[in-house]
Amino acid sequence: MSNPLELFQKEAPEVAQAFNGLIQSIVASKGLDEKTKQLIYIALKTVDGDTLALQYHIPAAKELGATKAQVIDAILVSLTVCGIKGVANAIPLAVKFFEQS
Repeated sequence: MSNPLELFQKEAPEVAQAFNGLIQSIVASKGLDEKTKQLIYIALKTVDGDTLALQYHIPAAKELGATKAQVIDAILVSLTVCGIKGVANAIPLAVKFFEQS
């Protein structure tokens, strides 16, 4: 099983269900629009070095209307927090996704 979320759901279904409920509550909150939330997730996941999550959140942001420039800016915001490593790992993912679609 290569999808870590599927493995999480299989091995800890009750915890996974509670986690999914938390995520849905955040998604449903009304303080920020969905595109802005996705751009924030991109910045946070860049800081975290979570390239797997970036492969989900970059397309999600684009689907919600984010431009390549907005996604790259979200990545660049993380530069002063995580340094060049996070940015160097995230920008190629964004460029590749926007060039393919």
